[in-house]
Amino acid sequence: MHAHGGMCQFFIPTMPDIDLYTTVVSDAVGEGFYSEKRSKFYAFAHHVTTLDEVKTLVASYRQKYYDARHCCYAYVLGPDGALFRANDDGEPSSTAGKPILGQINARQLTDVLVVVVRYYGGINLGTGGLIVAYREAAADALSHIAWVEKQVEETIDYEFTYPMMNGVMHLIKELNATIVSQEFDNVCKVSLLIRHRDAQLLRNRLAQLSFQ
Repeated sequence: MHAHGGMCQFFIPTMPDIDLYTTVVSDAVGEGFYSEKRSKFYAFAHHVTTLDEVKTLVASYRQKYYDARHCCYAYVLGPDGALFRANDDGEPSSTAGKPILGQINARQLTDVLVVVVRYYGGINLGTGGLIVAYREAAADALSHIAWVEKQVEETIDYEFTYPMMNGVMHLIKELNATIVSQEFDNVCKVSLLIRHRDAQLLRNRLAQLSFQ
């Protein structure tokens, strides 16, 4: 988009139609425990934002508790919780990962991983017993970590000529956008972070600046 020396260039990610989401804090680990018929279940809740983080954490627990019978987990990622998985790690189908995932979903949390490590006590718990054990262990871990509400944010990239600087900076301040990066030359560039609900308004206002 070109007009009177202004160049309007946007990066528009596909975002869910939500503005806030709830996750767990990133600087702590929620620890939980459940015991049934000598089987012990140790649970750990973490803040995660990528699959790589999930894989690294799960691998670290499998290494740390190498002598445990099972290392089951579930995670939910993304502001809309669109990416999720439950893993039974050898337990009967849907008796471990699914009840862990159920506890995450019941609290409407996202960007969270819960790992439950089981030490077998020599007595089979049965399907119902396993579901209760993994559910309660996960619930205990999630009850021992703080939750936080976060804003869904979008990135907007904008190019403009130097004479437009005052107008652009005024708009950034007015709409409470954050400058992630900036480059000032004959053609100036800024990368902005803004709350999802205000992103379209910012795009429209920047487009108007380009045509002034």
